[in-house]
Amino acid sequence: MKLFITCPKGLELLLQEELTALGAQETKQTLAGVACEGDLELAYRICLWSRLGNRVLMPLVTAEAETAEQLYALVGSVDWLDHLRPSGTLTVDFNGRSKGINNTHFGALKVKDAIVDQIRAATGQRPGVDRANPDLRVNVHLNRGQATLALDLSGESLHRRGYRLKAGAAPMKENLAAAVLIRAGWPDAEAFPVMVDPMCGSGTLLIEAALMATDSAPGLMRQRFGFSRWLGHDAQLWNRLQEEARERQYQGQASVNAQLLGYDSDAEVLNRASQNARRAGVERLISFQHQALEDLANETELDRGLLLTNPPYGERLGEMSQLMHLYRQLGSKLKSAFGGWQAGVFTANPDLCKVMKLRAEKQYRMFNGALDSKLLLFTVHERAPGDEPSAMEVSGAGLSEQGQMFANRLRKNLKQLARWVKREDISCYRAYDADMPEYAVAVDIYPGHAVVQEYAPPAKVDRVKAFERLQDALQATAEVLELPRDSIILKQRKRQQGHQQYERQDAEGHFLEVLEHGVRLKVNLWDYLDTGLFLDHRPARRQLQALASGKDVLNLFCYTASATAHAGVGGARSTLSIDMSATYLDWARQNLELNGLDARAHELVQADCMKWLAAPAGRTFDLIFMDPPTFSNSKRMDDVLDVQRDHGWLVRQAMQRLRPEGTLIFSNNYRRFKLDDALRDEFQVEDVTARTLDPDFKRNPKIHCCFEIRHKN
Repeated sequence: MKLFITCPKGLELLLQEELTALGAQETKQTLAGVACEGDLELAYRICLWSRLGNRVLMPLVTAEAETAEQLYALVGSVDWLDHLRPSGTLTVDFNGRSKGINNTHFGALKVKDAIVDQIRAATGQRPGVDRANPDLRVNVHLNRGQATLALDLSGESLHRRGYRLKAGAAPMKENLAAAVLIRAGWPDAEAFPVMVDPMCGSGTLLIEAALMATDSAPGLMRQRFGFSRWLGHDAQLWNRLQEEARERQYQGQASVNAQLLGYDSDAEVLNRASQNARRAGVERLISFQHQALEDLANETELDRGLLLTNPPYGERLGEMSQLMHLYRQLGSKLKSAFGGWQAGVFTANPDLCKVMKLRAEKQYRMFNGALDSKLLLFTVHERAPGDEPSAMEVSGAGLSEQGQMFANRLRKNLKQLARWVKREDISCYRAYDADMPEYAVAVDIYPGHAVVQEYAPPAKVDRVKAFERLQDALQATAEVLELPRDSIILKQRKRQQGHQQYERQDAEGHFLEVLEHGVRLKVNLWDYLDTGLFLDHRPARRQLQALASGKDVLNLFCYTASATAHAGVGGARSTLSIDMSATYLDWARQNLELNGLDARAHELVQADCMKWLAAPAGRTFDLIFMDPPTFSNSKRMDDVLDVQRDHGWLVRQAMQRLRPEGTLIFSNNYRRFKLDDALRDEFQVEDVTARTLDPDFKRNPKIHCCFEIRHKN
């Protein structure tokens, strides 16, 4: 019989070699598959033993099928009672299209109708449809007016071995993991007595490695195949092949001596990996340990082995700079502890591997789903003296020439700001803000810590060079401030949408207390993109504090209510602060309590500010502060907020709640903001932006705009 075995793109050559080893004849590669010839035993062996295939298709007929009528006739030319009982079930997988069939659902329906109509006409019975567990799975491929009708003998894709019920983020499929292992030379007990995956996730690479090392057929774990209830199924032949596979597995497990080690920093996903290994029957062969990459060491002390991993890649799982730091660590660990080993990294972004400072000896292109990916293979040589930064360099010495220029600029800025910082009595401020174009970062000082915010580089900037400069900036900041490296917190800023800037980034859950003009405030440098305190709005908060004595104050879009705390310390009679987030309102409550402000006079309300403003005006205020986000489409909101489009409405609604002699302080951070001219006709408007830029933000005058708005007359 003729067979066609599908596979992920990039695996065709390996699959052809695998099929030849299984006994296939006349093999021929095509895109994402291999055609071959053989008997039913070969088809069963492929289902049982293929580590690389997806589906085993047995073509029945190929002919022209440009129209629905031609397709119906083609399907009807097959005697379906040879394959399916009249009371059985089927499902149809249809792909491709033609001029007359431009919808895969329609094509599948015509195929199903032709089968059902034929059997009903011959027997009076009508087969049913079962998409999950059919007795017969029919596959139709339509290309350039030619349709190939085939039986799917595999049923569910062969990559689903049956051991992995849950995977981690961005999982690698089992057959792709097997291909990566084969390309890396596994299993070779002489060359690789041990295999290590330092970022093993749900354990797929290690489990596939164990199955290969023990000569275990990947299909042995599956309960069902597409041929299980096919009328052409030879149960006696299948049972013989299964028994042969079990005997090979038994002998393989008894003789295997490979050592498999898996590490990951996520304890939950490691637990999942252990469960997967248990279901695959290889749990005794793999040691899983909870460990971060920075703690990786060669525990075996062997001078040869295989380190193979599929680390996170792309912004889907993390920011590029953080990932480059991860890859840099991996390269450093390989050179320091795994000399003489072979290493392989599978990634959809090979640029990340450049920071490993290792030269790939071989590269193989494969596809992880739709992701165009590469496997890079390295021979790790012993680290030469001076190849990597020494402990002294990591601690602060040995900056590059440009890095030293950055350090000098940071020192200069700190010196210029020192007298002002002391006079203003503030403990957090910005010391550097992209002063040098090569170093597009901001450095914010907090007690005992610094936050380095990297502005996402344009696409044209080489990512590796940008990463190297960022490492310079981090090292220089630690050196200039005389802080340990773990007191420098790295964040990446890019164009934000909605409340993205407020979203949780981590879960450290600890706070620092800072001081600003006599007001005590809590900040969190770790868990969110922003710290809970917008440093550039410090002058606006100071103005609120100066104006608040004896007044009723409203704070809209209050965030952590730092402005409210200033108003309260300034002697406000009462305050009302409104925000949608319960998390930030709880933070706001802590800020108010920290300054001894009574909750009865200083009220916090969880509400959509736009909805609250749209309600009929009731309570009025002497002083209103409004600093809305540039854009928000939060699920908790009834509508989308665009500050440029909506600010006129926001201001007019707020002015309805402002008493005749009151002041509205309206600000936002949209760099291209333009105030609606009609507001100047309706109200007394003063642009006070220049007055709301302290010395630490004078270098970035477009960071925000600020207006004081009052009623006319």
